[in-house]
Amino acid sequence: MRPLKPGAWPVGSADAGPRPISLLRQVLGFIDKTLVIAELEVRKLRHEPTELLTRAVQPALWLLIFGEVFTRARAIPTGDLPYLDFMAPGILAQRVLFIAIFFGIAIIWERDLGIVHKFLATPTPRAALVLGKALSAGLRGLTQGVIVYVLAVLLGVKTNWNVLSMLGVVAVILLGAAFFSTFSLIIACLVKTRERFMGIGQLMTMPLFFASNAIYPLAMMPDWLQVISQVNPLTI
Repeated sequence: MRPLKPGAWPVGSADAGPRPISLLRQVLGFIDKTLVIAELEVRKLRHEPTELLTRAVQPALWLLIFGEVFTRARAIPTGDLPYLDFMAPGILAQRVLFIAIFFGIAIIWERDLGIVHKFLATPTPRAALVLGKALSAGLRGLTQGVIVYVLAVLLGVKTNWNVLSMLGVVAVILLGAAFFSTFSLIIACLVKTRERFMGIGQLMTMPLFFASNAIYPLAMMPDWLQVISQVNPLTI
């Protein structure tokens, strides 16, 4: 029997590596576990629908009070675009940011209750846990997007209903919420208390929001703030 060449392995050998079908099953299993984690998070909204109403209060206040007042005052120059139309996308971005940044506080709560340890004891990969949480944050962001769109239509904001534009908005919400929620999870793994996390969350959200063009155009900012706004991920 001739010896095998270096690096050559017989067909069916255990060292030949996983077959494509096995890899496909692993990928499908990973996706399934990720969707299960996301579904568990979304199920919380079904059991607590009042959360959607309470989260709708803040964008309603921004649009109904702040937006309407400054639209009538014409204190912020937005050209031919009404101030309320200028402000609506910024409020949508703000709501997605706030939901995603403070998403990590739920992990601290689950860690204190021992739920996280139960998840880690299951065969579910940790990456699936993180991606499932990020996906659920994106779905929560979509609910806020629907609320802002409904308020904008009721207030007469001109809206682009083009299918591609709407799909782009959905993609940006999902990706933005996933990014900031993952960053929030990292912080939640480092801090030990919910109070400390709330302080860090406020420290991140306020500068990101007010150093963007969410509520006023870049031209009104001083030069140093314009430089910061250009690298601010919340700037539209």
